[in-house]
Amino acid sequence: MAVPLLDLKRQYATIRGEILRVTEEVYESQAFILGKRVEAFERDFAAYCESKHCIGVSSGTDALLIALMVLGMTSGDEVIVPAYSFFATAGVVARLGATPVFVDIDLADYNIDPAQIKKRITKRTKAIMPVHLFGQMAAMDQMDFGIPIVEDAAQAVGAEFDGRRAGSFGAIGCFSFFPSKNLGAFGDAGAVTTNDDSLAEKLIDYRVHGMRPKYYHHYVGGNFRIDALQAAILHVKLPHLDAWTEGRRRNAAIYDELLAGDDRIILPRQLPRRKHIFNQYIVRFKEGRDRVMAHLKSVGIGCEVYYPLTLPQQDCFAYLKAGRFPNSEAAAQQSLAIPVFPELTRDQIFEVVREIKRGLQ
Repeated sequence: MAVPLLDLKRQYATIRGEILRVTEEVYESQAFILGKRVEAFERDFAAYCESKHCIGVSSGTDALLIALMVLGMTSGDEVIVPAYSFFATAGVVARLGATPVFVDIDLADYNIDPAQIKKRITKRTKAIMPVHLFGQMAAMDQMDFGIPIVEDAAQAVGAEFDGRRAGSFGAIGCFSFFPSKNLGAFGDAGAVTTNDDSLAEKLIDYRVHGMRPKYYHHYVGGNFRIDALQAAILHVKLPHLDAWTEGRRRNAAIYDELLAGDDRIILPRQLPRRKHIFNQYIVRFKEGRDRVMAHLKSVGIGCEVYYPLTLPQQDCFAYLKAGRFPNSEAAAQQSLAIPVFPELTRDQIFEVVREIKRGLQ
């Protein structure tokens, strides 16, 4: 039985009528840039994230970029980031001429290790960027260093720490709506959230080249707008998000039960005080990851390595000579994502588990 890593067609089939209705309305209006559709989504997404403001932007990467821009990041500044994450986390820092300062992760949750952050803070540290990786929030109660926090919540929409949602803790929260995310657009899209009125105003301006009113530019911003079509689609999907999340959590619990007790496999942990939304279900193999991955692919089971290199190991960051990050390197060498999307059936989960165990033989 072939099992894809993700099957977006099955989700789409359940909301096809709603999607076609709102997209047709956008086509008929011929209003594609910002406007009422964007404002409606921003209002409801801010409420969902328990934040005062939401500003829709063009991608998750641009969400991180605009966040650092409005915080005044520039050449010579430093931003503390985890050594294990998607490239954009550190890429946006370097793009602004600032320096990404890497900190190792805790293998319990794959998130930045708060105990190591203090050691890396200098006079040039202008922001700390914890990543809520794979759908579980970082330890936000241990991030108070008197330095602005930019939450990289690209994989954590709806995740919680102490009952508070991702994106509501830091100065700015950053989200991606890439199609494979738990809340995915039909193309690139993203958002930033904040509880700070003045930051919200700057984010709105920076989204359109620092412009207010039209053709009067107070800052050098960018073209970071979310378009009305993506906002309309996301607005249709948003009321379904919690049910989809519970489907992922249900499937994760089934995997936990079926894979428990096998000391060759390290299962993901939901740590106390947190709600894990399982953007990915990550299993880790101290030995044999590549052999298992090859076997799964040979029998049509979707799987993926997130991520094969740590950020300091990327060629473009070699100039930093950042050193070794053993936990991040272990995660890169040993981890594997397996299917967990909400429409997955129990039979498909049993098939995935059966083939993982065959792959370990």
